[in-house]
Amino acid sequence: MSNQPMTIFQVAGRAMSAQLVRMNTTASNLANAGGTTGSAETAYKTMKPVFRTSFDAASGMSTVDVERVVTAGDTPTKRYDPDNPMADKDGNIFEAAVDETREMVDMMETARSYQNNIEVMNTAKSLIIDTLKLGR
Repeated sequence: MSNQPMTIFQVAGRAMSAQLVRMNTTASNLANAGGTTGSAETAYKTMKPVFRTSFDAASGMSTVDVERVVTAGDTPTKRYDPDNPMADKDGNIFEAAVDETREMVDMMETARSYQNNIEVMNTAKSLIIDTLKLGR
């Protein structure tokens, strides 16, 4: 990080970028809910971002970054379906273990966090504009 202190816009922007990654992984999880395959290894696994707090000593502010995206959640559900063309030699298929309710809750939380950061940016912008008007 540079020696320049972070601005409120950089803090909020980085937080919004992290929430965008979270929204994208949640959307991917929901899109793959119910997906089936012929093996547990190739079944879709739920993705989750891992966040890391970053402290900026120059400004005294903290923000968040995505450190990495990991697979998480339950193991795929094995189901006997010998007529399915994707079934393995034993007649089993494996369904992605995506908890759709949890993913929807994550999506709503993400949208709220994103909106909160937009409000932070709008408030900062209004305060800057009001400050500039004082100088007239």
